[in-house]
Amino acid sequence: MDDKIRIQDEIYSKSLRCGRRTYFFDVRSTKAEDYYMTITESVKSINDEGNTSYRKHKIFLYKEDFKNFKETLEKVSDYIITEKGEEIISKKKTEKEKKEKPLKNKEESSIDFTEVNFEDLGK
Repeated sequence: MDDKIRIQDEIYSKSLRCGRRTYFFDVRSTKAEDYYMTITESVKSINDEGNTSYRKHKIFLYKEDFKNFKETLEKVSDYIITEKGEEIISKKKTEKEKKEKPLKNKEESSIDFTEVNFEDLGK
């Protein structure tokens, strides 16, 4: 790996652990040497065989969008807290729901995810 790329990847980073989810806030550099942010959500999953995998979702956020992004995030967060409070509301899945498979048809689901397995990286 090129040293310049490695340095750019390590400009600044903060992570936030929230149960099975970890959020990574990373500062990256453009080719013009300006900065932007990536926000990555990593979700840990364990399948029926006990194998661990991680699903990752990434957002690229550029400086010109920071103000509007922050304002909108605050408005939506405030709305949720006002409407539902800060207490976590969860629904326990029934045995039938646990056995049902998630939607795979693109017409039924508008989001596609890529499974990433990191088990072999530590070896």
